[in-house]
Amino acid sequence: MISGHATQEGTAGFAKRQSKVSKNHFKQFAGLTLSSVGIGTYLGNLDDSTDGLVSSAIKTSVKSGINVIDTAINYRAQKAERSVGKAIAELVQSGDAKREEIFISTKNGYVTNDGDINEEFWVNIQNTLVKPGVIKSGDISSGYHCMTVPYLQDQLNRSMKNLELDCIDLMYIHNAAEGQLQDISKEEFARKLKDVFEFYENQRKNGTIKYYGMATWECFRVPDNHAQYLSIFDIANIAKQVGGQDNGFRFIQLPYNMYLDQALTLKSQNSNQSTILESCIQLGIGVFASVPLMQAKLLAPNVLPEFGNLSKPSHRAMQFVRSTPGIISPLVGQKSQEHVKENLEFLETPVLSETEFSDLVKKLST
Repeated sequence: MISGHATQEGTAGFAKRQSKVSKNHFKQFAGLTLSSVGIGTYLGNLDDSTDGLVSSAIKTSVKSGINVIDTAINYRAQKAERSVGKAIAELVQSGDAKREEIFISTKNGYVTNDGDINEEFWVNIQNTLVKPGVIKSGDISSGYHCMTVPYLQDQLNRSMKNLELDCIDLMYIHNAAEGQLQDISKEEFARKLKDVFEFYENQRKNGTIKYYGMATWECFRVPDNHAQYLSIFDIANIAKQVGGQDNGFRFIQLPYNMYLDQALTLKSQNSNQSTILESCIQLGIGVFASVPLMQAKLLAPNVLPEFGNLSKPSHRAMQFVRSTPGIISPLVGQKSQEHVKENLEFLETPVLSETEFSDLVKKLST
């Protein structure tokens, strides 16, 4: 078990010793210095070969200037977390990185089995969660989601063991609106979310997590009349009720790329006066972007328009996302040596200024 968490001094030191990245590759948020590209760990087979590829990609990426790593307990049925944990342990043991230099996020909420145990999904759930009383009848939504405190405590314990960490920098409740609102009212959802935030605040006091947030799919990028719509201001108020002004709700994650651009273009927040990105800037909430390459769909020839002398579609896709005001990092899934090399080449390219990004958006919209 590795002790510690990402710190102001650690992340700043990490950035300072990177010589092969652009001068503005790193961004400041919550006192931390975070890379403008992060590593995602969503997809992959449940086998040892994929474990090795993920761990290797993480180690190479961290050595090359990336200190943001994102995973989830249900990704590859807990094997993604274990691959991250193995990589971090090897980086620390080799002296290539320190724990306080790396910002690690994971997610809980979806019901997941264990990819390293040879049991059918529901048999495993019965043996590990139902029989011990962690999950009771009615706890699981039709979206295979559970956000009761006993379940989240169990999952946090498992995540810490998988990651081999005694503190997780950022814990997300995973697709809570998407997994719950098909079954319950928004009033009941708000009550459940308050319980979750109380649990997270207690864990902050215990030192097992530093921050918490919401990893989402639809709720922050749909119109306000959509069944799964949530107001980020309402969510922030729940966090204030629970944790005061210094509460730990500091991050969200949502899909964002050149085609799934609602975070930039849809004014659905604050009585339809602002976008989710504008609202998060106002509230001091950091945003990480999932599916920046739309699971490789944006890499096909002639899909993305050319700009900025960036010849590779992956570079154009990442540049658009990471240069968007309010976005800290796109989270890029990378396993093969070829993809890792291509993505790391991009770190030498400067992030666009707000004026340059605004000019790019105007150019792309004409």
